[in-house]
Amino acid sequence: MITLCMDTSHIFLALSLIRDDQIIARVQEECWKKQSEQIFPKLIAMCEETGITPDDISQVVISKGPGSYTGVRIAMTVAKVFCAMKEIPLYTVGTLQLYAGRSTCRVMTDARGKRAYTNVFENGNPLGEDTVKANEEIMAEYGGEAIVGDGHLINQEDVWPDIAENFLVTMDKWQRADNVHLVVPEYLKSSESYLVKK
Repeated sequence: MITLCMDTSHIFLALSLIRDDQIIARVQEECWKKQSEQIFPKLIAMCEETGITPDDISQVVISKGPGSYTGVRIAMTVAKVFCAMKEIPLYTVGTLQLYAGRSTCRVMTDARGKRAYTNVFENGNPLGEDTVKANEEIMAEYGGEAIVGDGHLINQEDVWPDIAENFLVTMDKWQRADNVHLVVPEYLKSSESYLVKK
């Protein structure tokens, strides 16, 4: 079985092809606001490199957000059209879950406006709901845990995962869409504390 994995929800264009439980091709390039230009050339090159045709792809999995409003929709639109035309399954996985993989960490990605999408994970299991918080709020509650993502937002180092590998290790977290046409990006409202006027 060949699975096509795609993440365009943040700064990366991340694509991978998985045959059963082996990654056979991968792309992970930082191309903020250029994913839409690069996704098809990279997909074509990846298929040519592996000798795989679109007819060989049995299912697709994408990150569903939270993330860039436009970014999340790039992979999602490609996946929805492809899966609908071929009548194959579409799966989604949360972006923060994808970036956490199986690690124990706090994932945070820039939500603009001095805010970040964030959640804390233990061995890849979320300890709460994905949320969006002010960076200063995250900094105040930060307990020294490993950071994955935009650490610079709270004066820590940026650390990015191997997204292809994390698609593979989070396979049990994939959620199959009952109807590909009804798949929508996951957007988050600001935390209540951020909304309080000071």
